[in-house]
Amino acid sequence: MIGRLVDRRAALTGLLASAAALSLPSRSARAQGDPLPSWNEGRAKQSILDFVAAVTKEGAPDFVPAPERIATFDNDGTLWCEQPMYVQLGFALDRVKALAPKHPEWKQKQPFKAVLDNDIAALAKAGEKGLLELVMATHAGMTTAEFAQIAGDWIKSARHPKFGRPYTDLVYQPMLELLAYLRANGFKTFIVSGGGIEFMRPWTERVYGIPPEQVVGSTIKTQFKVDKDGPVLIRLPTIDLVDDGPGKPVGINSHIGRRPVAAFGNSDGDFQMLQWATQSPGKRFGLIVHHTDAEREYAYDRKSTFGKLDKALDAASSKGWIVVSMKDDWKRIFRFE
Repeated sequence: MIGRLVDRRAALTGLLASAAALSLPSRSARAQGDPLPSWNEGRAKQSILDFVAAVTKEGAPDFVPAPERIATFDNDGTLWCEQPMYVQLGFALDRVKALAPKHPEWKQKQPFKAVLDNDIAALAKAGEKGLLELVMATHAGMTTAEFAQIAGDWIKSARHPKFGRPYTDLVYQPMLELLAYLRANGFKTFIVSGGGIEFMRPWTERVYGIPPEQVVGSTIKTQFKVDKDGPVLIRLPTIDLVDDGPGKPVGINSHIGRRPVAAFGNSDGDFQMLQWATQSPGKRFGLIVHHTDAEREYAYDRKSTFGKLDKALDAASSKGWIVVSMKDDWKRIFRFE
């Protein structure tokens, strides 16, 4: 993902929910039985249920009109697995190898040489500038339609190194249920990710039920052009927005135009989004997914290169954000379990 790839930290080192889960059977938070069956009973689950009940009851003091029920979700580490590296970084590395025959000079040029040699130490030494060079070389110089096709094809064929499954199998079942539950109660759900917006858009509707127009992510500049086939948009090798950290509220304002009443993240890159959503008048909700299950997924937080959770974890209690332990609060993590 563009935002995460240029992050200094990264530089230094089930498919769909069931049709029933994704349907919209009722607008009432009280008429769905257990809408979160993959969540263990406890504070985290109850807090979600209480929040939705409070903001959807007409006439209640915390009622939020449906058009204002905006919920924003980080993607990497919040909706799907982000270890052992961000998925879009894996895409960029694979693209370097795929394009290498057209660029013989890369065999001797860093950071491309490090990628081709599988030299992680050398890649880390390339720093932010080197990773940005990789992104520009693999993500630009083509039309938006061409990039969408390349990204879509890759996500269908690539496999996670630990689980041996498509990355889109490694979405979190409890979060799929949460997305469906919110939508069933009049919320509009958005992805707000450091990942590249055009990397995510080809598959988010299929995987999360979130259409392309409700995806906010990092962007590179595009240019309108008319070629022999008609009007196209060309992706240029220039960063437009890094939708991570303080860039997330900026992206939310630019793309959504409403301040969220609920935000969900997992790392310090989501800190400002959580602030923006929760530190405003009215009933608000913030939640952090804490990766605590080394057996079923991964366990990491303060020292992780990818998805570092330090500042936000310390602030959660004073800010009133719910911290979800994957080990303790989720009955299962993936749909295939």
